Amino acid sequence: MSEKNAVEFREGDEVVLAEGTYQGTQGVFIRLREDVNWADVTERNGSVRSHPVAWLHHSAAAIPGGPVN
Repeated sequence: MSEKNAVEFREGDEVVLAEGTYQGTQGVFIRLREDVNWADVTERNGSVRSHPVAWLHHSAAAIPGGPVN
C-alpha cells in the first residue's frame, strides 16, 4: 500500500456515502480493492458496488450514542 487512509474500515462496518452522486447511500464495508483508494460495499438493496474510500464515513447509527436511522 502506498498510502494509509485516515479512517480505517473493517469488514462488516456500517458505512454511508458522504459524498458523490449516491450521497446518503448506506451499506456494509466488505474490503478494500487492489487500488486501496476504492472499496467494495454491500448496499442496502443487496448490490455490491465499488466506491472511493474518501467518500465513505462510518454510519452514525453504528456509533454508540449516535442517532438511529
